[in-house]
Amino acid sequence: MINLSVNINKVATIRNSRGGNIPDVKKVAQDCESFGAQGITIHPRPDERHIRYGDVYDIKPIIRTELNIEGYPCPKFVDLIMKVKPTQVTLVPDAPDTLTSNQGWNVEANLDKLAELVDLFASKSIRTSIFVETDLKNIELAAKTGTDRIELYTGPYAENYKKGKDEAIKPFVNAALRAKELGMGVNAGHDLSLVNLEYFTSGIPWLDEVSIGHALISDALYYGLEKTIALYKECLKQK
Repeated sequence: MINLSVNINKVATIRNSRGGNIPDVKKVAQDCESFGAQGITIHPRPDERHIRYGDVYDIKPIIRTELNIEGYPCPKFVDLIMKVKPTQVTLVPDAPDTLTSNQGWNVEANLDKLAELVDLFASKSIRTSIFVETDLKNIELAAKTGTDRIELYTGPYAENYKKGKDEAIKPFVNAALRAKELGMGVNAGHDLSLVNLEYFTSGIPWLDEVSIGHALISDALYYGLEKTIALYKECLKQK
């Protein structure tokens, strides 16, 4: 079964809108695990508009499954990763003012930098995943960094799904196949939802993990968190 990592950034956004500690992001992380999530994803940004750097230190000790920390590798972020030592770090090329991750790395332009980071994190036994799009040359270059995994940016798949799901998934299947051939694990994330997730994972059944936040937390407003996680996990079952 493909692992589900729940991104709890949106929970922190709600908390921060009023101050205080409601909702409690630590409790939500624990609940997600108890309801069946195989991992928790957090993405601290420089302005701390959702997950704060302090949250990371609070969340790490209570995680029993896997902790995936996403972020742009500025010095402050790299220092955080080296201190916290999550299960996985996902490197994204976000500018500080980016609303949400909306593109993958240009690996060729950042090859040396990414390779150095992979080596650094490997020295602490931290799995590295590099956020990429479906360009095959870019994926081949990602393999040269020594990264354990890539994460496919699935925004274009979600955008094109209703226009034609077969065409929407095709470049992702090709990209995932090439990554598999090169010995890398494959994660996926961004705009995956109950509408499009099952078709995506049925087309790429060797995925290691999907990371889902916005859609899942939004669905939880209607279904409740426990039922929502069960619904997403049902989409991930191999049928």
